[in-house]
Amino acid sequence: MTEIASPHISQPRIMVLGVQPGTPPFRIMEIDGVVVGMPRTVTDVLETAAALGITVHDLDDPEVVRWVGGDKFTWHLH
Repeated sequence: MTEIASPHISQPRIMVLGVQPGTPPFRIMEIDGVVVGMPRTVTDVLETAAALGITVHDLDDPEVVRWVGGDKFTWHLH
């Protein structure tokens, strides 16, 4: 039996991009493809999402948040 791959690729509403240089370093956060902030901590990600009406129950769920260039613990340049 063969499976048919779905042509739809899930895109999470929240994207947190790689660490950017700064004092302190920050990441760029997008919601629905729009830049909404420059969080410096994981708490900033949660607060920004909540301020825009999104409650995040699991930061490790790739259907909810996509972490690019590191995970939720990556907040400094390597």
